[in-house]
Amino acid sequence: MMSAGQEGLADLRAVIDRIDRDIVALLAERVRCLDRVVAVKARDNLPAAIPERIEGVVANVRGEAEAAGMPPDLAEALWRRLIDWSIAYEDRHLSAEPGNPSSISP
Repeated sequence: MMSAGQEGLADLRAVIDRIDRDIVALLAERVRCLDRVVAVKARDNLPAAIPERIEGVVANVRGEAEAAGMPPDLAEALWRRLIDWSIAYEDRHLSAEPGNPSSISP
């Protein structure tokens, strides 16, 4: 294995590309889970946005980021954007078929 000083830019870009593929796969899994969340929220008549949950997720992500050596501010910014997108996604699905959880595939 090469030391960091011997690695070429192409090698590092290949690592970044692999990491990006892994991140996209995990985000796709998260979106699939949102479909199940929508079904539960529709069944239980819950709103897409639950402020206490949002702040809990952000606090958890900041802690995970810090433990992993990632800047917590970066993690928070990314997750707040992800959460905003997720809430909009849930809102669209909840308003499309209100009260009908079977309209969203798990």
